[in-house]
Amino acid sequence: MRILLMDTGTPAPRRRMRADARRNYERLLTEAATAFGEHGADFSLEEIARRAGVANGTLYGHFPTRRALLEALMGDRMRTLAATGEELLAHPSPFEGLAAWARAAMAHTTLYRGLGATLMQAVEDETSELHTACKAVLAAGEGLVARARAAGEARPDVTAPDLYALVNAAAWAGEQSSVLQAERLLDFGLTGFRASTAGADDHMPGRR
Repeated sequence: MRILLMDTGTPAPRRRMRADARRNYERLLTEAATAFGEHGADFSLEEIARRAGVANGTLYGHFPTRRALLEALMGDRMRTLAATGEELLAHPSPFEGLAAWARAAMAHTTLYRGLGATLMQAVEDETSELHTACKAVLAAGEGLVARARAAGEARPDVTAPDLYALVNAAAWAGEQSSVLQAERLLDFGLTGFRASTAGADDHMPGRR
């Protein structure tokens, strides 16, 4: 699932730009994606401008705040995650579809260290460019949880907020330790989400 979220395409700016302005915009996004991936979402914006070969004023002209830059980077990926959830509603096993989406969501959240806080703010802020995409992602998770419960594959008391809490906890563990630790924690949590673990084999849900 991680492959779906790691596209290298550059989000297109909303307004028409001159060729030089567009090049600067794309350079800034490329350098920001690399810097945030290596150092986290708190990396220096001025250093990103330097790496892109543009003045600080050019950076802030395109992205007035750090959040604006993150929103430009994450918009397409958020929409991809929501679309992935919609596709997984057709998975032959409702629980495996839910588990696959949870892993995709965690991979998305751990793309940049510290990204989770920005995404949570976007859910609450209707003025955020990510607000609609975030709401679509949450709706996808709700649909997958409801389907798994209705099929008797997930515990009847499991809720969508439980799923989001698990994903966020696993993502936080990944930031503090390692991706492997995050994946293990997510798998342990998903095992507990199953309708019954009695007699289950030693494999984590959805793992080979």
